[in-house]
Amino acid sequence: MADLPVSLDHSVIHVSDWDRAKAFYTKVIGAEAIAREGGAYVFRLGSQQLNCHGPGVKAEPLARIPVQPGNSDLCFCWNGSIEDAVEHLRANDIEIELGPVPRFGGQGKGTSVYFRDPDGSLMEFISYHG
Repeated sequence: MADLPVSLDHSVIHVSDWDRAKAFYTKVIGAEAIAREGGAYVFRLGSQQLNCHGPGVKAEPLARIPVQPGNSDLCFCWNGSIEDAVEHLRANDIEIELGPVPRFGGQGKGTSVYFRDPDGSLMEFISYHG
């Protein structure tokens, strides 16, 4: 492993509806919505951020094959039991697609549940508790 002063700052997702994305990413994921020009948002979780491409926003530069609504795959750390994550999703009428299942994430062995955002992107909560 190279000893470089690097850490992940942000990733990019594409959303098809700003208000629907704001409701989901704040209520279900727990992110802070930060308003941008043109009705757009970025979503912040601690020191990491999800930048968004979406309606009315011209982003530059773009990936060679730009991200589209529904083609992202994101995992979020749930800092509690996976049972609490399942309860939270059910309370918000979010269908669990898979899980709880054992997974190996950035902190090692954990337990995950999978679900989708309003555009169909795959979301995951991973818990390292228990």
